[in-house]
Amino acid sequence: MLYLELFIQGLLQGSIYALIAVGLTIVYGLLRILHVAHAGLYTLGGYFGVLVFNITGSLVLGGLVAMLGVGIFGIIIYRLCYQPILDQPPYVPLIASIGLFIAMEELYRILFGSYGVTYSNPPLQDMMPVGGIYLRQGEWVTILASIVLIGGLAWLSRKTRLGLAWRATVTDAEMAESFGIDPIRVRYLNFFIGSILAGAAGMIVGILNNLVEPTMGSVPSYKALAIIVLGGLGSVRGTLVAALSLGVIESFGTIYLGEVLNRDAIAFVFLILVLMVRPKGMFRGM
Repeated sequence: MLYLELFIQGLLQGSIYALIAVGLTIVYGLLRILHVAHAGLYTLGGYFGVLVFNITGSLVLGGLVAMLGVGIFGIIIYRLCYQPILDQPPYVPLIASIGLFIAMEELYRILFGSYGVTYSNPPLQDMMPVGGIYLRQGEWVTILASIVLIGGLAWLSRKTRLGLAWRATVTDAEMAESFGIDPIRVRYLNFFIGSILAGAAGMIVGILNNLVEPTMGSVPSYKALAIIVLGGLGSVRGTLVAALSLGVIESFGTIYLGEVLNRDAIAFVFLILVLMVRPKGMFRGM
């Protein structure tokens, strides 16, 4: 039973990593931009969720505002920050993204304070048994939300005209445009969906920790970058496998290696070892 509980905890953590990293992957897959400011949008989702909940008492409304609000901010970031420099070398948007992320952290500190914001009446904290496994309601909701959101992304990508246009643009943007696909519209959609996933992850982590703080995106930012490299840059399937694997490795590692390495160190030892064997990641392509 201990191993099963550790495995479930690993999937829980991995599902949070997946929500963050998949959004980063789909942006890179289309634009070849390492969107570091994605972690700032993740933090923004946490703030939207906690503030709306504290004002209205509605968790559903908080979730909708967190996802849709962050999705809109993602489009704004693309329009103002990335679109004017798409024709520049890749390091230019990377530097812009790092600068934007730092600025977002400082703005959150100015607006909301350095010590973070908590839920006035923390939701989903009661223990809930499923199949003999006891987790908090929020933890089960996290796993379910990850399945629904990433499953919805897969459906959109494979079964809709927008998804077809998206994949065609990733494969060959010039050819897709010659067939009447609007690349600007596809890029806006790309940033909107990726940002929605980040916003959902930010609110979920805020609920689980009962704390949203300006720097909560710092560790996820470099973990997400490592995950998308491990999964194969641009590969959604690889990102999912890498994120879930990392969560499980961390879960077991904290039990057997916790006296030697902390959780983040365990994660990066695993990532380094895998990349030594497969330097191009687990998978390639979308």
